[in-house]
Amino acid sequence: MSDVIHRRADCRACGSNDLELVFNLKPSPIGDAYVSSEKVNVEQPSYPIDLFMCKQCGLAQLIDVIDPNILYGEYIYVTESSMGLSEHFRAYAKSVIAQCNLSKGSQVIDIGSNDGTLLRGFQESGMNVLGIGPASHIAAQATANGITTIGKFFTPDLAREIVATYGPAKLVTANNVFANIDDLRSWVDGVNQLLAVDGVFVFESYYLADLVQNMVFDFIYHEHLSAFSVKPIQALFQRIGLELVVVERVATKGGSLRYFVQRPGGPIANDGSVQKLLEEEESMGLYRKETYIAFADKVNALKDETKRFLIQAKSEGKSIAGFGASITGTTLIYHFEIGEYLDYLVDDNLAKQGLFSPGHHLPVFPTFALYERKPDYVVILAWRFAEPFIRNNQAYLMEGGAFIVPVPEFKLVSGNAS
Repeated sequence: MSDVIHRRADCRACGSNDLELVFNLKPSPIGDAYVSSEKVNVEQPSYPIDLFMCKQCGLAQLIDVIDPNILYGEYIYVTESSMGLSEHFRAYAKSVIAQCNLSKGSQVIDIGSNDGTLLRGFQESGMNVLGIGPASHIAAQATANGITTIGKFFTPDLAREIVATYGPAKLVTANNVFANIDDLRSWVDGVNQLLAVDGVFVFESYYLADLVQNMVFDFIYHEHLSAFSVKPIQALFQRIGLELVVVERVATKGGSLRYFVQRPGGPIANDGSVQKLLEEEESMGLYRKETYIAFADKVNALKDETKRFLIQAKSEGKSIAGFGASITGTTLIYHFEIGEYLDYLVDDNLAKQGLFSPGHHLPVFPTFALYERKPDYVVILAWRFAEPFIRNNQAYLMEGGAFIVPVPEFKLVSGNAS
């Protein structure tokens, strides 16, 4: 397609060429490519976001792949910037230590460790920890903060180097990163090499079934190359001799799964959760195209309602801000085609303030700008956090402003009613 993006012809999990388009979003620029004022006059190209399903193994995936060096070379997202994620990872570490029967001195490796937030929980419990992440500047900062981190993309070759230097891992984790991998088969081979004989691979990723049921369509974006579910994950690991033994539902990212993978006969007992979700996936029609036709109809109905409201508001001379300078916000802005109706964005992520949004180049201000600029409406692009955001900004409502929640149902919240 170009030097920046290429289109796969086969499933990244099983290699089948039998791929079917099930949901397509409006193309957008790279979702987290916020720019400085010096670059606001430079056009940012948009790339396709089309979700395909493998009719052989059931993996839902994007087949248009942007060069990862472009996606992650200047990556600015850090874990601690996501509301509630630091607390989630602290609880995660405690839970996994108990489930995997880890002891002090156990080797724990986190792939896609970002700023080391998850690993700190293991380190505080006496584990030896090592992070791996492609953004070298974030890796360097994590290392400076006490979490040794290798600033490279994870590969089987790197796995061999790590085992030679640090020894095999009792636990390998990968959270909200597995979905970002293009060459899945090579990547899981690297994980296999990292694991000790009694090692466990634990990873979290947003769950396709929850994405559909909870309307979390904006989690489909360029970095998220796969939307996982139990059926294709089980098959993927079986091919290299590993076994998916337990899955747990968790609330993050609009609905995720925590997967536990080990060698047959490993330390974790099969609790029946894998079979239970396999049956639920089949009963809800997760691998049938009709399910995604209905999903698209719901999403696009919300798009139409939101867009109509904003067009009318603009025709009346109203000012409109957006809350949420995030990748998902970019997806929503572009798919709903509402960028031209927004005047600016607000977000309390310091890394985004003073920058301009991808493509539309909307300026990003701190949230307190709502009280200085007094927009008539605020579209809550980060709609999964609508409840705490509205709760924390009651003063804005009392001053006459109103919030627009576009998903999972269109809702207008004012100081008089909600």
